[in-house]
Formats: sequence, C-alpha cells, structure tokens
Amino acid sequence: MSQLIQDKLQLLPDKPGVYLMKDVRGQVIYVGKAKVLKNRVRSYFTGTHDAKTQLLVSNIVDFEYIVTDTVVEALVLECNLIKQYNPPYNIMLRDDKTYPYIKLTNESHPKLEIVRRVHHDKAKYFGPYPNATAAQTTKKLLDRLYPLRKCKTLKKKVCLYYHIGQCLAPCELPVEPSQYQTIGKEITSFLSGGHKEVQADLQKKMEEAAEQLRFERARELRDLIQSIDKVMEEQKVTVTDRVDRDVFAFAADRGLLCVQVFYVRSGKLIERSVSIVRHYNQPEEDFMSFVEQFYFHGAKPPQEILLPDGVPDQTLAEWLHAKCLQPKRGLKRQLVDLARKNAEIALTEKLRLMERDMDRTLGAVQELGEVLAIPTPMRIEAFDNSNIQGTDPVAAMVVFIDGKPVRQEYRKYKIRTVQGPDDYESMREVVRRRYQRVLREQLPLPDLIVIDGGKGHLRAVLDVLENELDLELPVCGLAKNDRHKTSQLFFRDEDYPVELDRHSQAFYLLERIQEEVHRYAISFHRQVRSKTGLLSVLDSIPGIGPVRKKALLKHFGSVKAIREASLVDFREIGIGDHLARVILNHLQQKPPENEQTVNTNELQK
Repeated sequence: MSQLIQDKLQLLPDKPGVYLMKDVRGQVIYVGKAKVLKNRVRSYFTGTHDAKTQLLVSNIVDFEYIVTDTVVEALVLECNLIKQYNPPYNIMLRDDKTYPYIKLTNESHPKLEIVRRVHHDKAKYFGPYPNATAAQTTKKLLDRLYPLRKCKTLKKKVCLYYHIGQCLAPCELPVEPSQYQTIGKEITSFLSGGHKEVQADLQKKMEEAAEQLRFERARELRDLIQSIDKVMEEQKVTVTDRVDRDVFAFAADRGLLCVQVFYVRSGKLIERSVSIVRHYNQPEEDFMSFVEQFYFHGAKPPQEILLPDGVPDQTLAEWLHAKCLQPKRGLKRQLVDLARKNAEIALTEKLRLMERDMDRTLGAVQELGEVLAIPTPMRIEAFDNSNIQGTDPVAAMVVFIDGKPVRQEYRKYKIRTVQGPDDYESMREVVRRRYQRVLREQLPLPDLIVIDGGKGHLRAVLDVLENELDLELPVCGLAKNDRHKTSQLFFRDEDYPVELDRHSQAFYLLERIQEEVHRYAISFHRQVRSKTGLLSVLDSIPGIGPVRKKALLKHFGSVKAIREASLVDFREIGIGDHLARVILNHLQQKPPENEQTVNTNELQK
C-alpha cells in the first residue's frame, strides 16, 4: 500500500457516498457505494479477501470519493458513474449498461415499457431504478395489477392477456380515455407510496375469494400482495422532474479555491467535477469568475444554474439566457449544500495532503542534511550511466529541489571521450561537462551531488571536482545490493558507509532519487540504441529516406523481418519491386548484428 493511499485513508469521512478506485494510468477500475465511506474504503486495504477482491486491490494506486446525504443517493450516483466509466471490476452492474426507468407512454392506448433515456415526449417516467432487474420486477408487478396493452402494435384479435384480466383488449373492444387516465393516476400513486391502498384492496378481495371457496384465486391474490411487499420494500422510487441543472458551490482556505460542480440531468445527479486553484481576490469574486469562464470555454448552459448565497450573479443569467437561482430552501438548496460540503471536504483533503507531503519531502531533506552533517541540501543533482557492453554509452542527470523532482532541469549526455565499458571514466566526463558549464554560465551549484555507484565512482567524481574544477561540494554515492536495491550510502572519502535507517524519510528520498535517475538514463539509452542499432543499417541504403525508413520499420517491426520479406510484402507499403530488390540485396550483404524489434512509439516521436 502506497504512502498516498495510507494518507488518504486517514482522511476519509464518516458519511455515505461513492468511491472510485484508480489504477496506475489514472483510469477508474471500480466504483462502489458505502453507508460509511471511512469503513468501506478502508476494508479494501485490511484483512483477507477472496481472489477477485485481491486482484482488484493489487491494481489500486489511488482513489477518490463523493459524499452524499443518503445511501440511496450514493446508489443512484454509483450506477451513473459505472455507466460513465465502464470500470472493468464492476462485472454485475456493468451488464445493465445504463440506469433504467419505467415509462407510461403518451399514446391513445398507452403501455408500460422499460427505457434507458428520459425524453420530453409527454410520457410519464418512473425511476431511476438501481438496475434493470429491479425495473423489470416492478414492471411485471404493474402488468399484473393494471390491464394496459402489452403488445408493441395492436393485434387483430384479443390475446391471452385479456383472458387472464391483464389487458383491456383495445384491439377489439372500445376503451374510454378516462379509463386510461384513471389507470395512469393509480400507477403514479402506487409508485409514489400509494401501494398500501392497493394492498388493502387486494387483501379484501383475497378474503372474499376464500369465503367463496375460490382457493386458487385467493392464493394468487396472496402471492400478489407478497410481491408488492417485496418490490416496494426494495425500491423507493419517485417521479423524476427531468430538469437539467448545473449546481455550483465553493470553499476557500489558505489561498486555494475549490469549486465543485454537480451535473444534474433529467433530474438525477450523473457526474461531478472538482477544481482546486490558487486565488488572489475575494473568494466570491474569483468563484464567479470561474463560473463565467466555465461557460465561456464551451460548456452548454442547462435549464437551471444553482449558485450559493452571497455571490454576484446579476449578469450571468442575462448572458447565458438561463435561469440562475440562489435557492434558500428545499431540494435545490440541499443540492447546493451538498456541493458545498463536497468542496469543503476536497479542499481539506488537499491541504492536509500538502501538509503531509511538505513534512515528508522537506523533513526528508533536513534529515539527510543532519545524517551527512551538511547544511540542508535543498538542491540535489544526481547522475547515472547506461550502456550495454560499452555500446552507445550515455548518462543522465536529474534535479530534486525541496525533495521534489524538477523535470525541466533534467539533462541527457552522450559519452564522447570514453571507449568501451568504463563507468568511472564516463562518470568523470559527465561531471566535468556539467560543472564546467555551471561555472561558465554561473548556474546555481547543488547543495549535494548523488552518484549512482559505490566508492570507486565517488573517488572519480571527487577527483574531477576538487583537482580539475577546484570545487568543494558534498558528494555521496549509493551502492546497490545483489537484488539491485539501494543498500549503502557513502559520503565523500569516508572509509565506511553512513549509518542510515532504512525506514527513515531520508532513505526513502535517496531511494526515489536513485530510481528516478536510473529510469531517466535507461530511457535515454533505449532511445539512442534504437536509432543507432536499427536505423543505421537502413540509412546507408540508396533511395531510403526518413519517410520510407519509418514506414519500413513500422510495417515489419525489425531489420531481420525486412531481410526475410518477399517482394509482395514491400508492395503493401508502396515500395516497388526494383527498390525492394535494392533493399534486400543491401541487407543480405550486412551481418545480422544488433537486430531487435523496433519500438514504434519511439519512431513516432
């Protein structure tokens, strides 16, 4: 479990909401709901789990969450986020693909159907439901209670549904519009909490059937009453208002402004966005500036825009031709309060993570200075070499300031003067070139130089700095063990390694620096090797320029594959038989050395 996740787990609130698990690419891999976010999210990283959950947890590198007022709101939001992100670990919910409604159509002979979108077609929509199964179960119950047509188009004669009392048979019999209006009102009442009245009526009919010794009919009515209990206990459904709204709220602290936007579409909260930016004016003014830019840059205004109290919005409504409200009470005020609550939570988390990060990075830098008995090394420059048996030797330098990488100051070096695999001389050359330039251009000197290597590398670097450049700078070397992990810290010309707690923040900082400079050197070496090892063979072929060279490598993948291709294969990329023969003759005269599969991503750079 990473330090980031450990820190964020400590900040989880005791509130209901939705959480989104993310992988190393930042993609949402799982969406879940929780009655108490703190307990539910923490449970993923403690205790034992089944194989499915273990696989999920092994891919989580970060998470975020949205606080809601109730668990029901969390459920609705969860389903909408699953639809939006289509996360791979939401297997069961993902099958429904959307969030269903029950629709009472606006037709001369209306019917009930399950739909996945709310349209402005004068029909009545009931929902949303948590999944398709719930919607289908409820519709089946309504079909048994109310005799609306079941067919998509009217049949030529009555069907079975008429004979079992579940259809009025408008295909043959006249039905008054008032009868449909009555059924529509009863369905609306039933789904809005009036099902108890229906149950009471069914109970009365069941008792009458039993008294008449119609036990089969009484059993059917009893089962229907139980079905109503089951369905209406599971589904608390209201009629949607189908209004599109953007709900804005903000929180401000310590020079940071957090703006939360809730997107309410067709009466349901489908998505949110959160932005945390630095602000310099009054929070209310900068908040409204954010809202104005939000729509200026292309966001389409909905029917309503809900804003918190006390913000100047006099011109916003006129400019956007939309209704801008600052609600004082009711559901709309609850939405604004919920957005504000989430803005406050997001900003508090950001500030506390910044504090922890500051403690970790600056604390590590200070601790490293104390361990080495030098002033706090605010600027650290680290070096590493990379080559394969002396071929294409390169080196890299990374810079850390205040314990954080500063990538715009990274540098790459091609080794110019060293022949063969000589790590010490390569390090001498790179350090000499770097600090000659620093002195010449009066660039800032580092407070500490870190070398990826042991005492031999350290002696080589100190010799260049002190005897050639007349510089006295703190230099340390990081030696690795046989598992290629940071193992020992050597400082200047001291004979013994420095004692450093492997669980200290200073050690973790050095480990991050060593891993980063190694990664940067390796990536540069691969880039150089791909050009010299693969492309140089093609560079010498007459008639092959950069465009054809890239096309050949992209199509075949390697020089070996090009050598083994037929004339027909070359025609697929627009190369004629004559030039293809020239290419094949040239490659067959060259020894097949250093051939490997080309990295097509590097070719596109």
